[in-house]
Amino acid sequence: MKQSAQPARDRILDTAFRLFYAHGPRGVGVDTVIAQSGVAKATLYKHFPRKDDLVLAYLDKVDQAWFGQLRAAARAAGDDPRDQLVGMFDALASACRREGYHGCAFINTAAESEAGSDVHARTVEHKQVVLAWVTDLARRAGATDPALLARQLTLLLDGGLSAGVLDADPGTPAAAKAAARALTDAACPTPQPEDRA
Repeated sequence: MKQSAQPARDRILDTAFRLFYAHGPRGVGVDTVIAQSGVAKATLYKHFPRKDDLVLAYLDKVDQAWFGQLRAAARAAGDDPRDQLVGMFDALASACRREGYHGCAFINTAAESEAGSDVHARTVEHKQVVLAWVTDLARRAGATDPALLARQLTLLLDGGLSAGVLDADPGTPAAAKAAARALTDAACPTPQPEDRA
């Protein structure tokens, strides 16, 4: 793709996405984003008046990609919400195998952002949205305590994302998925034939 054919805002955001994910937003200066995106400083500030605005746009882009992958992996597992709770872990396998994988962008950004800042609030919001989605799946799967199961599964997901960076063990996603199956099976009693009548 030619950079000149791409709108300036998209070039800036794509450059920031690549750099922020690899080095963390704090580790990348605005001048580096300007130089690598090939835009003028005034152009960057026209679209993103503060660096935090650029970081928030980056997190929005990550959110669309990652949450989209989670939902797609869940849908690919079939129509049964129990299977979807486990199937979403296939997104973890895809993420950890990706070239240049550096873990969860939200966890990484939260670790370097100030509590109470807009950026930190956005990282928390993402995790809350994912948790609410998983809680709804757990409820539809018949979990006796949907909130608890959702918390367990999202912790497992975040742990798998982190482990993918720490040890890069290709078996980690499969282990996380097996644990998700065990948690889901324990939390969601199998309906008896008379319950279905």
